[in-house]
Amino acid sequence: MSTRRHWVPVGPELVWEVLCDAWNYPVFVVGTAHMRAVEGDWPTTGAVLHHSFGAWPLMRRGTSTCDAVDPGRRIELTARGWPLGEARVVISLLGRGGGTVVTIEEDAVRGPGTWVPRPLRGIAIGLRNRELLARLEDLAVGRLDATPAEERRAGEISETAG
Repeated sequence: MSTRRHWVPVGPELVWEVLCDAWNYPVFVVGTAHMRAVEGDWPTTGAVLHHSFGAWPLMRRGTSTCDAVDPGRRIELTARGWPLGEARVVISLLGRGGGTVVTIEEDAVRGPGTWVPRPLRGIAIGLRNRELLARLEDLAVGRLDATPAEERRAGEISETAG
């Protein structure tokens, strides 16, 4: 499994908000072109994102299914993008140093993607996920920037009081 970690300068609650907004998926997931539909209450076990991936005119339809979730901390997905295959993806959040360490673990589990030798597959997935984490950071930091200063101060006060 390819593992990549990235520190984001905002709290886990803002990163989780980005992950909970299913319509953000094609904004930060590299290769996903657009969202077609959201089935179920994302992210709950069994919810499905229907998206397209690739570049026109070669775009294909894919899905990402939420297999397990620990709200605010972890989401486990099966990403399906045939004819390439399926991948297992786990995104974890850990508050550290006034921000969040976001960890993404991913590997091909079915289909032609599994034919690529693991070391080469890990490099390709790792490079893709480095960009994914940078985009996720941009969205989370953007949420902080969009939060009125009064709300940010109120959140800081409640965090230190609790």
